[in-house]
Amino acid sequence: MPIPLIALQNLHYHYPTGKSVLTGVNLNLFSGERIAIVGDNGSGKTTLLHLLLGLLFPIRGDIYIFGEKRQTEADFSPIRTRLGLLFQDADDQLFCPTVAEDVAFGPLNQGKTAHEASVLTREVLQKLGLSEYENRLTHELSGGEKRLVALATVLAMQPDVLLLDEPTTGLDVHARQRLRQELNDLSHAMIIVSHDEAFLSQLSVQYYELKEGVLQKREC
Repeated sequence: MPIPLIALQNLHYHYPTGKSVLTGVNLNLFSGERIAIVGDNGSGKTTLLHLLLGLLFPIRGDIYIFGEKRQTEADFSPIRTRLGLLFQDADDQLFCPTVAEDVAFGPLNQGKTAHEASVLTREVLQKLGLSEYENRLTHELSGGEKRLVALATVLAMQPDVLLLDEPTTGLDVHARQRLRQELNDLSHAMIIVSHDEAFLSQLSVQYYELKEGVLQKREC
C-alpha cells in the first residue's frame, strides 16, 4: 500500500485565546490526488495549511509528511520547499522588482546557481504562458497576472505538493479560467482551500468540509 505524502491523525488546535478550531482532523493525501477543503470563514482552513508547514504546531495529534513524523521546527524546516504554498494574497508572495527576480528568488535560496535559477525561471514562465512577463514590473501586473506569477514562484521551487489558499480571490472570470487550466495541466498532489465551489467543480478534486473542527468527506 502506498505511503501518503501527508497524513494527519486526530489533529487538534486552539488559538491563543483558547478557542478550539480543530478538534480531531484526519486526512491522507496521496501522490497525484487533489483535495478541496471548503468551510465557513473562521473554520480553520488556513490554520490547517499553516500546521502542515510547521508555522503552527498542534495541541494534540500527529502530522506525517513524506512518511516521517513532523513535530519540531527542525522536522519541518528541510521539507518546506517541497510543500509549495500559494498565499491567499499574491501581494504577500511577490516582493521583488521584476517577475523574473520574484520567480528566481526561491531557487536561489535553495542553493541553485544564478544560471540554474535563470533556466528554471524561464522554463516555469514558459510553462504558464508568461514568457513575455519576464522583465515586467511586478507591481504593474493585474490581479490575475500576479496570481499566475505567484504560482510560478511556487513551481520554480519544484515542490512535491501544492497548498493553495483561496486561489481565486480577487480574480475576474478570464483569470479564473486561466488559473483553472494551468492547475488542471499540473500533475502535483494538491490541497486547495477555497470558498469558490464553482471553480473547484472544474477541477478533479475530492471534497472535504471543515465543520465543527473536523473534516467530513462530501460529494461534489
